[in-house]
Amino acid sequence: MKELTKAEEQVMQILWQLKEGIVKDILARMPDPKPAYTTVSTVVRVMESKGFVAHKAYGTSHVYYPTINEEEYKKLAFDKLLKTFFNDSVKELISYLAKEKKLNITDLAELILLSERGKK
Repeated sequence: MKELTKAEEQVMQILWQLKEGIVKDILARMPDPKPAYTTVSTVVRVMESKGFVAHKAYGTSHVYYPTINEEEYKKLAFDKLLKTFFNDSVKELISYLAKEKKLNITDLAELILLSERGKK
């Protein structure tokens, strides 16, 4: 499955909230300045071609809905990030976070605790 652009991710976030909706519903939830209706329509159709969105037709109206849930997308995006930037190594990721985000010993201890809970 391909990845989403920033604009597509914004639309996807809205569709996850709505569960389903027409382009006008999506546009109504977008922050100002709102893009043009045709822009949002194009973004949704591109997302559909990528397999992230599908639609039900009611006459000339299309009701769009996500074909992937938020958790599935998070996993897809995280796995790509881990592979692309950290050689598929959680250790490299944690090392980066510790250095760049200045994790303290308490943060690291909490990560270890969470890791141990996840193994059960």
